[in-house]
Amino acid sequence: MRLIRFFLGVLFSLGLAGCELWPASCPQLFYQGAVPEVSDKQFARRTARICYDEFAVLHSGVSRTPLWSAEHLTAAQLERARHLRRKNAFHVEEWLFPFNRAELEDYVRSGFDRGHMAPSADMSTEYAQYESFSLANMVPQHPKNNQILWEGIEHSTRNLAQESGELFVITGPIFEGNTLRRLNGHVLVPSHVFKAIYDPVRKQGAAYIAENTDGWRYSMVSIAELEKRIRINLFPAVDSAIKATAMELPSPQPRRQRRGKANNPGARQEEEEPS
Repeated sequence: MRLIRFFLGVLFSLGLAGCELWPASCPQLFYQGAVPEVSDKQFARRTARICYDEFAVLHSGVSRTPLWSAEHLTAAQLERARHLRRKNAFHVEEWLFPFNRAELEDYVRSGFDRGHMAPSADMSTEYAQYESFSLANMVPQHPKNNQILWEGIEHSTRNLAQESGELFVITGPIFEGNTLRRLNGHVLVPSHVFKAIYDPVRKQGAAYIAENTDGWRYSMVSIAELEKRIRINLFPAVDSAIKATAMELPSPQPRRQRRGKANNPGARQEEEEPS
């Protein structure tokens, strides 16, 4: 097995092969089993798809981050997840060849959080939660984006999944601009992060896009608009007319807003905060 992984890793690092890793397939995580299709030639090289228990990622050896993390969220899964206590267990993804992966030291004193794409709070078992802490599921996120705005988007997405019964969710980074930096010369820092949502019951979808900064700058767009921007067909099995129309998504509800509302139920929750 080590020799097989080494051989695949050499081909992968040279851009001569993409590959599927442990296990090879997880169709239940994608709407109608259709895996996202990457058309961006720069990032389509040196990719590896990894199937975990409750999410899957397409990892890029170019950015050393996922290009997407896919989940099939159900109300039952989230109810089980709600009772799990978070255990931080950030770890290197040993299934990836060292030349292509992020290392723990890349994030040390970088000023950026190790930001989950598939959130640990979505995971319904201790093992699935542990898997979510793989660096293959992380991007460098500004702390105030990760801990405030993005946390609120994740929470609102879970609420929507519980209301709808199930959602297919794909989360990932956006790399735009000519001034992108790399942590430790390795891990590419995204300019934005996105979360695309398809509701198979309502047959509607939309996406959040948030700037990877310390402000409250985000937008809600159609799946078609996001796909054109990132050059990834996120939901190949969803009709183009559905993708072209953005469903109404709930406003982000960061933890501090939820706490304030709980302490003062009569208070009106603000839609936005100052940047």
